Amino acid sequence: MTLHIRPARRDDAAQILAFITELADYERARHEVIASVADIERTLFDDGAKALSLICERDGKAIGYAVYFYSYSTWLGRNGIYLEDLYITPDQRGGGAGKQLLRHIAVEACENGCGRLEWSVLDWNEPAIQFYRSLGAQPQDEWVRYRLEGDGLKAFAGR
Repeated sequence: MTLHIRPARRDDAAQILAFITELADYERARHEVIASVADIERTLFDDGAKALSLICERDGKAIGYAVYFYSYSTWLGRNGIYLEDLYITPDQRGGGAGKQLLRHIAVEACENGCGRLEWSVLDWNEPAIQFYRSLGAQPQDEWVRYRLEGDGLKAFAGR
């Protein structure tokens, strides 16, 4: 079975949103997905879009995706890549697609002189944790992630 990774296109927006929803279901957070197909089209494919996306296909059928963006490390004085989402459909897991999709992004990071590739994983997602550890990735336990969103973000911004 042939695996192919390609840049996502605007006509993939509905499939990407479907994958996002499947991932949110798995992460017990479907109720937090408010994005629409139009949002995906605008934020991933309009001129000036800040995020990038890949589609992973097996025998011509989309089986997963990744969304990522370039970050910056002041300590390294170099860009990095932050992986927002990496998702392979449950029936396609274990066949190397996730590893190849992540490797594709790692190659891009190296080709562009990035100093790091990083992502977050839920602390209860043991299959993902074991997958990432098998690749040599290490958790960054000393960092605590914070977030401002929704009304809290607006209130802080004075909006």
